[in-house]
Amino acid sequence: MTAVQSAPARPPTPPEELTTPEPAPLPRSAVFADAVVIARRNLTRIARTRQLLVFATIQPVMFVLLFRYVFGGAIHVPGISYVDFLIPGVIVQTVVFGATSTAVGLSQDMSNGIIDRFRFRSLPMSRSAVLAGRTIADLVRNVFVVLLMIVVGMAVGFRFHNGVGPAVAAVFVALLLGYALSWVFALIGLTVADPETAQLAGFLPIFPLVFASSVFVSIQSMPGWLQAFAKNQPISRAADTVRALTEGGPVATNLIWTLLWSTAILAVFIPLAVRRYRKV
Repeated sequence: MTAVQSAPARPPTPPEELTTPEPAPLPRSAVFADAVVIARRNLTRIARTRQLLVFATIQPVMFVLLFRYVFGGAIHVPGISYVDFLIPGVIVQTVVFGATSTAVGLSQDMSNGIIDRFRFRSLPMSRSAVLAGRTIADLVRNVFVVLLMIVVGMAVGFRFHNGVGPAVAAVFVALLLGYALSWVFALIGLTVADPETAQLAGFLPIFPLVFASSVFVSIQSMPGWLQAFAKNQPISRAADTVRALTEGGPVATNLIWTLLWSTAILAVFIPLAVRRYRKV
C-alpha cells in the first residue's frame, strides 16, 4: 500500500503581514444613524461634565464684560455704539474658540481607545459618521453658547436693529463658520499625540486670527500693512456679516465671502480628516 503523504504545513503568516480588516461600506442611512449616535454620546458627555460647560460659557462672558466695561471706553467705532459693534464680533469669536474643542475631544477619545472601538471589531462604524457625529455635537454646543452670548449682550446694552429674520441669519452665518472650522480641528485632534497638545495646537493659530480681525476693533485702526490681511480673512468676513445683519447696512459682499470661506474649508478639510482617521 502506498503511504498517504500529508500536505506540507503552510508557513505561519509573518506578524507584519497581518492587517486589521476595514469595515465594509455602510449604506447612507446607517452612516447617518451612526453619526446621530456619536453626536448623542458626545452631547451626553458634555452635559455630564460640568467643567466643560463652565469653561465653554464663562470664557465668552468674560470677553464681553472685559471689552464692554474695561476697554470699551477707550475704543471708538465711528457710526455705531461700541456694544453693538462688540457683541456680533464676540458671537463669531465664541463659535471659533468653541470649534477648538473638536480637536481636544477627538484626541482624548484616541488616548482612551474609543476611536479604535469605533473603527474595528467591537463597534464598527463609518469613518465619516464618527467625525460627523463629533462635529455635530460641537455645533449643538455652540448653538447653546451663542444663545447665552445674545442674552448676556442684551443685558449689557446690545440690541438687534434689523429685525428677527436678519438676526436669525446672523446666528446661522456664525455657526456655519464654526462648523467648518471644527473639521480643521478634527484633523488637528487626529494628528497630535494627546489632549493637552491638541488644545495648544488648536489655540495657537486661532488666537492671532481672532485678534487680527474686526471682532473687537475696527480694521481701520490697524496699521496699513495689517489691514489687507485682517479685512479678507474668514473671521473678519464673518464678524462683518453678522454685524451688518444685526445692525443693518451692506451685507452681500461679506456674506458671499463668508460662504465661500466656509465652503472651501469644508471641501478641503473633510476629506483630509477622514483620510487621517483611516490611518490612526
